[in-house]
Amino acid sequence: MLHLLYILAFTLLAFLAVGNLIRNLMTLGMESQRSYGNRGRFVPNGNSADAQPGVRTVPHPELLDEEGNIVNEPFLVMRSITVEDARERLDALYNASPSPSEDDGSK
Repeated sequence: MLHLLYILAFTLLAFLAVGNLIRNLMTLGMESQRSYGNRGRFVPNGNSADAQPGVRTVPHPELLDEEGNIVNEPFLVMRSITVEDARERLDALYNASPSPSEDDGSK
């Protein structure tokens, strides 16, 4: 009898979980189709043809230079270095950092 009760309880929980999943997917689908206007779009100069008058979108501060102009350069420039050069730099950092035994003067 107890086994039957467990099967019934887990079946009910499974139906509730699947129903909740379907409801969340439907809600997500409806919200993805919703238009939010000009809020989520990047407009470089702050005015576009379909923007509301008086509304100016501001880009993220990291996209602006010191004068407030939009930067049109790559944001990440990586230079490749050799393994030996990286080891030399790490060794230099390690040797330049004070060790605990040098701080207390116990040597």
